[in-house]
Amino acid sequence: MKKGQPRSASKIGGILPYILAGLVLVIASWTVWQNVRVGREPGMSDAPTSTPEAPAALELPAFSVADAPARIVRRSNLTTTLSEGSRLEVIRYTVQTGDSVFGIADAFGLTPETILWGNYEELQDDPHSLRPGIELNVLPVDGIYYQWQEGDELEGVAASFDTDMDAIMSWPGNSIDPADPAIEPGTWIVIPDGQREFQQWLVPTIARGSAGVGTAYGAGGCVGDFSGGAVGTGGFIWPASNHYISGNDYWSGHLAIDIAAGLGASIWAADSGVVVYAGWSNNGYGNMVMLDHGNGWQTLYAHLSSVNVGCGQSVGQGQLIGLGGSTGNSTGPHLHFETRFEGGFVNPWYVLP
Repeated sequence: MKKGQPRSASKIGGILPYILAGLVLVIASWTVWQNVRVGREPGMSDAPTSTPEAPAALELPAFSVADAPARIVRRSNLTTTLSEGSRLEVIRYTVQTGDSVFGIADAFGLTPETILWGNYEELQDDPHSLRPGIELNVLPVDGIYYQWQEGDELEGVAASFDTDMDAIMSWPGNSIDPADPAIEPGTWIVIPDGQREFQQWLVPTIARGSAGVGTAYGAGGCVGDFSGGAVGTGGFIWPASNHYISGNDYWSGHLAIDIAAGLGASIWAADSGVVVYAGWSNNGYGNMVMLDHGNGWQTLYAHLSSVNVGCGQSVGQGQLIGLGGSTGNSTGPHLHFETRFEGGFVNPWYVLP
């Protein structure tokens, strides 16, 4: 302590820094609390915000019918896809010229299998049995349309269509009372996501060494041993000038593609080979040609308006074998084209360029 300084002043001088530090802390805490209370971020200016001026009113000219622009025309989309759950009831659709099972299914947002599974009485699992004018059941969801039989039980029906009872009972369109799930014989119900095996309607694969089907499958059946002859290159070309679908694509009920080919359009051999079927088929294929390519592959061309080759004839890749048509079970001109390997079916999209 300096000489002559009072003791009390000395004490005050010693605690003054602590008092100032405490005061600063109190002020800082109060400032933070105020910012939190009014929702202001630390560091924001306290300057009052100005209220924006209201925009000036615009004077618009009066509207009259004479000043109206030409109206917007909205055209109907006849192939609108119905989303699952948008309806509960089964509707009826009248088949039109040019329709296919694949096209109808696509228009309603269903799988083509569902169209067959909902119309066994009309189609008998054969997509080529479609005819303009017939009416089809169109389910609201993928699955099976089933008529309840005397003695049926939910558990057994569900198991036979690879689904479970809850799927059948919970579908609102079936109107089944969970407390009393009795279903009257003759009642039609929807089995959502149900499935079953197809009855396939196919011409068997015919090998050149045993083309002995005769007329069992139609007048075009060949008889004889056609061993030898042209052998395929192992690669395929498109058998028609158009390279797009007009009808059914490849799916489990249609092991081929329907290529757009007008009436009288040229149809060519997709690869070199020997003719093992040439003419009318009783299987709904109409006028048909089958080629054996001598390397495990066969190709089939159906619904032709005319056949330009004969049994046992060797043909080269790209050679004319017939003309496009709509014979047999067909709703419009197109080429039904199949590719088979060692008796099994191969999706033509996998082998066409």
